[in-house]
Amino acid sequence: MTNREVGKPTLTALFLGFAHIGMMSFGGGLAAWTRREVVQTRGWLNEQQFLSGYALSQLVPGATNVNLAVFIGTQMGGVPGAVACFLGLTALPVAIVLVAGTLYLGSHGTSLWLSVALSGMGAVALGMNLGLGVRLALNHLRQVGPILVTLSIAVGIGVLRLPLPLVLAVMMPISLAVAWWVRRA
Repeated sequence: MTNREVGKPTLTALFLGFAHIGMMSFGGGLAAWTRREVVQTRGWLNEQQFLSGYALSQLVPGATNVNLAVFIGTQMGGVPGAVACFLGLTALPVAIVLVAGTLYLGSHGTSLWLSVALSGMGAVALGMNLGLGVRLALNHLRQVGPILVTLSIAVGIGVLRLPLPLVLAVMMPISLAVAWWVRRA
């Protein structure tokens, strides 16, 4: 079900939209929730704009999802929009973590319900991220070259457990060459 908004969102809409994302994705899966809210539900960005922002957010220092919120906020409302998205994304989860941490420490780490809840959030986050990866792969990996690059990276890191900097150093030039070749063809 979509509830697409018309035009640029207000600062209040940006704050509330990212507060919703922050609360719905508590424990992980932020990129998946952000894409769902920003592209599918609210229509603030199209798929290509989202992917460009997500790629840029991974390149700059800092938490990718916070960078993405700032990127989207800047696109929608300049610096005030970036601040609204940042605060919306982080304020409520930070408050909840502080309360949960206080309760957990107050119980000296013996709170079974809190341990179970946190474990469940981790499982949900893993599923959300896996679902996002599969959805993006199905929508955007259509040629053999990019598919082979993606599989090589997954095998190198996930199966062979090669160090990330080594995989990036080897695969980045290969990925750029494949992208150039695919666009040229």
